[in-house]
Amino acid sequence: MRRIVMIASLAALAACGFNGTDPDKNEQQAAAPQAAATPADPELAGLETEDIPDSEARPQMQLQVVLDQRGFGPGVIDGKEGISTANALKGFQEANSLTVTGKLDEPTKAALAQWSNVPATRVVRIPASWGEIDYEPVPDEPEDQAKMERLGYESLDEKLAERFHTTIELLEQLNPGGRPAGALDEPVATPSGTDAAEAQTEQPASQAKTKFRAGQLVRVPNVGIDAGVASGEDAGWTRTLASLGVSEDQPAVSRIVVDKSESWLKGYDGSGKLVAMFTVTSGSSHDPLPIGDWKVNGVSKNPPFHYNPDLFWDADATDQKETLPPGPNGPVGVVWIDLSKEHYGIHGTGEPQTIGRAQSHGCVRLTNWDAARLAEMVGTSTKVVFQA
Repeated sequence: MRRIVMIASLAALAACGFNGTDPDKNEQQAAAPQAAATPADPELAGLETEDIPDSEARPQMQLQVVLDQRGFGPGVIDGKEGISTANALKGFQEANSLTVTGKLDEPTKAALAQWSNVPATRVVRIPASWGEIDYEPVPDEPEDQAKMERLGYESLDEKLAERFHTTIELLEQLNPGGRPAGALDEPVATPSGTDAAEAQTEQPASQAKTKFRAGQLVRVPNVGIDAGVASGEDAGWTRTLASLGVSEDQPAVSRIVVDKSESWLKGYDGSGKLVAMFTVTSGSSHDPLPIGDWKVNGVSKNPPFHYNPDLFWDADATDQKETLPPGPNGPVGVVWIDLSKEHYGIHGTGEPQTIGRAQSHGCVRLTNWDAARLAEMVGTSTKVVFQA
């Protein structure tokens, strides 16, 4: 999708090199506009839901949903087996004193049985306010990105997928013909009175070429809270949490362990109990993960990014230093957790489907929603261990 920090590994260009090139805390806060968080705020208004039974059970997706809800992130919710779901199972097993296999064995099924009534999916209406957002493509070059006010979502589809921790492709599968699965035999009206199929051809210019539209009923994975609670301390961050379906109420983590070989991050509370586990991308042959003991220096929420091509081995020779605006599609996503190892941190990404697959520039990358959860768990007393 994007080249900056780009080239992919590309998508992986996990903007490490923040330390020394990033603004100080005051500058970061000033660079991220803080909209007033009130009940009328569209991100905090909650989502209208409809009781439409799903057309199928989706057991693998239901497993991912439960693990996500319990703090053991399966990465992108896709209804498939994979490294992220296996890691999430390992976390659940360790936290519940089960044999750690990463497989859905009988003891694990028994432990998960208490959440067997949790639906894999639900039906929500896309807020009308989402149709008023000016979605813009994110250009490839850092100098062009620097001219933007925000590196936001490129489409309503992308925003919808990130809100429910999934992909546009999965959303299409859950909504064949533009209607929620299970509602195919009857029209599903939008607020304007048109059915969902019609709505696909009547999109405003800002939503051109998208699969979904504001006001449409859609089936989505059953993850994420429906509204944030404005704390008054950082309204912009509250809105970001709401847009990701992440609660401010997270367990405190006193120690983080990142394992390079198995691509996971574990968070332990003060008593040594595992309370969170996420799949990550960490390091590469050019920029290996710095094995050792570190600590958290601080957390920057909705941070801008100071791009310094001197810190990237694959930067174009013509690249110049640039200050890039904040946003979920920025090089570090919505969060930068600064570490005592210079130039290294833990952060989000605009390419959630690459987590656990593509390489990074030495830093530890998570999905934006997992990075946001972790940001609410850590503090400057949190210890960090990187192991091979």
